[in-house]
Amino acid sequence: MQHAADIIEPQQAATLPGLFRERVRRTPDAVAYGQFDPASQQWEETSWREMATLVGRWQRALQQEGLRPGDRVAVMLGNCREWVAFDQAALGLGLVVVPLFVNDNPENLSYVLDHSGARLLLIQGSRQWQQCSQVADRLDRLQRIVSLERVTPGQDSRLCWTEEWLPAGEDGDLVAGESASDELATIVYTSGTSGRPKGVMLSHRNILSDAHAGLQVVTIYPHDRFLSFLPLSHMLERTVGYYLPIMAGASVTFARSIQQLGSDFETVQPTVFVSVPRIFERIHLRIEDQLTTQPAWKRKLFELAVEIGWHRHERAQGRGSWRPGELLWPLLDRLVAGKVREKLGGKVRLTVCGGAPLAPTIARLFVGLGVEVLQGYGLTEASPVVSVNTLEDNLPASIGKALPGVEVSLGEKDELLVRGPNVMLGYWSNPEATAEAIDEEGWLHTGDQAHIDEQGHIFLTGRLKEILVLANGEKIPPAEMEMAIIADSLFEQVMVIGEQRPFLSVLAVLNREQWDLLVQEHKWESREDELLRDREVESVVLRRISKQTTAFPGYAQVRRVSLSLVPWTIEEGLMTPTLKLRRNRILERNRKNIERLYAGH
Repeated sequence: MQHAADIIEPQQAATLPGLFRERVRRTPDAVAYGQFDPASQQWEETSWREMATLVGRWQRALQQEGLRPGDRVAVMLGNCREWVAFDQAALGLGLVVVPLFVNDNPENLSYVLDHSGARLLLIQGSRQWQQCSQVADRLDRLQRIVSLERVTPGQDSRLCWTEEWLPAGEDGDLVAGESASDELATIVYTSGTSGRPKGVMLSHRNILSDAHAGLQVVTIYPHDRFLSFLPLSHMLERTVGYYLPIMAGASVTFARSIQQLGSDFETVQPTVFVSVPRIFERIHLRIEDQLTTQPAWKRKLFELAVEIGWHRHERAQGRGSWRPGELLWPLLDRLVAGKVREKLGGKVRLTVCGGAPLAPTIARLFVGLGVEVLQGYGLTEASPVVSVNTLEDNLPASIGKALPGVEVSLGEKDELLVRGPNVMLGYWSNPEATAEAIDEEGWLHTGDQAHIDEQGHIFLTGRLKEILVLANGEKIPPAEMEMAIIADSLFEQVMVIGEQRPFLSVLAVLNREQWDLLVQEHKWESREDELLRDREVESVVLRRISKQTTAFPGYAQVRRVSLSLVPWTIEEGLMTPTLKLRRNRILERNRKNIERLYAGH
C-alpha cells in the first residue's frame, strides 16, 4: 500500500508556532493527539482544529499576565496535550519556554527558575507544588504559578488552578506574535551528569532545521502514530516526538506512565516511538528472565530466530547473502519474533533510540526479531539530533550518518565536532561556557570520541571526560564495561569506578527476581543485608561480571563489587531524565561503601 508524505518545509513554517498553524490549516480534522482520561477511563482523541482552539484559549490566559515577548515561562508537566497547548500558546506570543522535568528536585527547580528569570510556571499538581513550596523563598521572580490539577494554595497568592485561570468559553483564535526564525524559542537546561545545568538556547530555526533534516532520511507519514513516553522536557522527545510529527502530520498518543507502558503499547499500537537504551534493556531482561524458566529447546528456538532474522536484515541491507536457514523464517516469525512484536502493539514500523549508546548485542536482538531500531546520536546543544541510522542503511553498531546539512569532523583526541543550522545559539547568561563549547569556526565540541568510516558511519569510541584513569595510569572507558555487564540479567544498574585507584570496582543494583533465584541456587540463609556484604556472595557476583568482561584487557578486570537492591532514581537526583548515571552524585551517596572496597589498598 503506497502512502504519501505531507512535509511542511521550514521556510513555509518560519517558526514553531508557524509550523503548528500550517498543520492546522492543512489537516484540521485529522487526529493530532490522544491521551487517557482517568475520569472516563477512556482514550480520547483531539483533532488539529480542536488543538488550535485550546491553544487560543491558553494564549488569552497568558495575555492576562502582562507578559512581554522574550519573557521566560516554565512548564513542569508530564507528557500531555496541555504541555503542547502551553508550549504553542507561549511561543505564539513570542515568549521563551523553559521546560522542567516533572519530578525535578527542589534545588534544581529553584536554580533553573532563578537563572532563567522565569515569570510564570505551569505545574502538574500537588507533588510539584510541594517541591515549589520547599524553595518558595527563592522563587521571588515568579509572578504566577498555575497548577493543572487542583491543589491547596496555602499562603501563596501566586498559585491558581488552570480551570479558574483559563478564560471561560471554548473559542480562542490563535495569536501570531512570535519572534523571527533565528530568535530564541526555548532555554533547555541540560541534565548534566555533574555540576550545575547549563541553559541551552535554541532558536526556532535550530529546531525546525533539525526536524526537517530527520524527515529527509527517515520518512514519517500522516497515518503514523507515535507513542510518547520520554519526558518532553528532554529535546530528543520534544524534537523527534512532538515537533517532527507536526511537520509530518502524524499523530501522537501520550502514554499513561512508564509503569503502564507495556499495556499502552498493546492498546495504542504505535507505528513509531522514540526511546532510550534503558527501555530496550528492560525488555531484554524480561525476555531473558522468561527464557530461564523455559525448556532448553525453546531458548534454542529463540536464539535461532534472532540469528536468522539478523541474517535476513543484513542481506536486505546489502551486507550478506541468502542462507538456506531463511526458509525457516515464516515459522520462526510466527512462533517467536511475531510474539515479541505483539508486545509492542504489533504495528511498529521503526523506533529511534538515542540519549546513550545501545549495546550492539541488544540492538541486534531486536532488529533480528523484526523491530527496526534506528540508533542515533545527539545532544541538547544540537537541537538535538546529529546523526541517525536509516531503514535502508541500518548499522546498529554505529550511530548512523550525519543528517543532511549537518557537518561532522574529528578534532583533537578524536573528539566529534558538529557544525550546522541545528547548533545552539549558546548558553544562557554564560558566555564563557559558550566559548568553550563552540569554537571560532562554529564547531560544537561534543566531548564524545568517535571514528568515522569511509561510508560516513559514525562510531562512538569513548568520552573525553568519562575516562577512568587508574593509579598506574591505565585508562578505561567505563560506559563500555557497564554495557557489557548490564547484559547479564542479574544486574539492574551498574557503575564502574576506579579513578586514581589501584583497580576497578563496580557499584551494582541487582534485579530483585534474579537475586532471589541466586540466593535459592546457592542456598544462602543469612539476612539479606548481610548477604549483600558477604565476600562469598561477592565472589559469585564477580565471576558473573568477569564472564561479561572477558573482552577487556587484564588491567580492566573488576576486583571488587558493592551490591544493593535499592535502584538509583531520577527523583533522588541519581539519574538524568534520560536514565543516564549522575556519576558524581552516586559516588557521593556510596562514599562509605567505596572506602570499604578499597580499604587497605
